[in-house]
Amino acid sequence: MSVRYMTEEGYNKLLAEIHYLENVKRPAISAQIAEARDKGDLSENAEYDAAKEAQGIMEAKLASLKEALLEARLIDESRISTDEVQILNKVKIQNVKTGAVMSYTLVSSKEANVKEGKLSVDTPIAQGLIGKKVGDTVQIQVPSGLMTFKILEIAI
Repeated sequence: MSVRYMTEEGYNKLLAEIHYLENVKRPAISAQIAEARDKGDLSENAEYDAAKEAQGIMEAKLASLKEALLEARLIDESRISTDEVQILNKVKIQNVKTGAVMSYTLVSSKEANVKEGKLSVDTPIAQGLIGKKVGDTVQIQVPSGLMTFKILEIAI
């Protein structure tokens, strides 16, 4: 079993999603199956087949989320520092070639959402930044080639 580091916010989102699937989605799918079953011959009942398929997908997702919950380790946010880049830091970086400035918060893979500026610590960019300090210039191999970034700021 692997360990997945999470913030308290990410952990709570995971719990909420599990609660929703167990208490809202599962009963709704069960009702769909019962309704389709009442319509007669199951061998030619497309509604029944679709509901059973939806049930299988939902149960697989629920099992995956529960596994993630078992593997979760909460990060003590009070122990996060800004001396060097680490998980939960907000990092402001500049692409040396283009001059573009970006800010990302490094989070666990389950909490990553680039639209919200949350970058998974498992990505090549995050891996290249971890352990570096403000002012450091790092070269990071990404799928599109080698990129060079300068770390402008580390915050919490």
